Amino acid sequence: MPYPDRFYPVVDSVAWVARLARLGVGTIQLRAKDLTHAQAVALVREALAAAGNAKLVVNDYWQAAIDAGASHVHLGQEDLVDADIDAVRRAGLTLGLSTHDEDELGIAMSHDPDYIALGPIYPTTLKAMRFGPQGLDRITEWKKAIGVVPLVAIGGITLERAAGVYAAGADSIAVVSDVTQNADPDARVRAWLALDSATRAA
Repeated sequence: MPYPDRFYPVVDSVAWVARLARLGVGTIQLRAKDLTHAQAVALVREALAAAGNAKLVVNDYWQAAIDAGASHVHLGQEDLVDADIDAVRRAGLTLGLSTHDEDELGIAMSHDPDYIALGPIYPTTLKAMRFGPQGLDRITEWKKAIGVVPLVAIGGITLERAAGVYAAGADSIAVVSDVTQNADPDARVRAWLALDSATRAA
């Protein structure tokens, strides 16, 4: 299977990790905030156990990911400033990096990432963003720039918008509120996985 999978949910708890893993999701990002190192290590260990065969990506807490025995980490540009990328690589973890503009893309590519994330593609209310919506054309531009490196699109993407996002050049779509705030999250996840299978078969 590709890494990350084409459907790439981002959640903030072990309960969500376990729920998604039971539904057959292949790649899950755990994004929790304001934890001490000890809390982060404990959370990652618990999440790894809950993830089963799914690939668990740890957001931000790269040292905790190493100490807990994780295999995948994702860093934003702010996290990247203080991260020891050599330590991440020595530990054998994959590295995903967020980007929002050309300068950040240049910085990210200098670290030889396993994937590049671009966002927000559409307006999002989940957190305050200093960048406006990137739009579909930006996805195409980014994919041409990074070549074979997988491109993850994130930000305001719903199932209904997914086909256009894939068509623009995204290899993977990171999804937050379209799952976690859905009235029937399990049904929504199944629909995303069905779309994933259909687009891979096409």
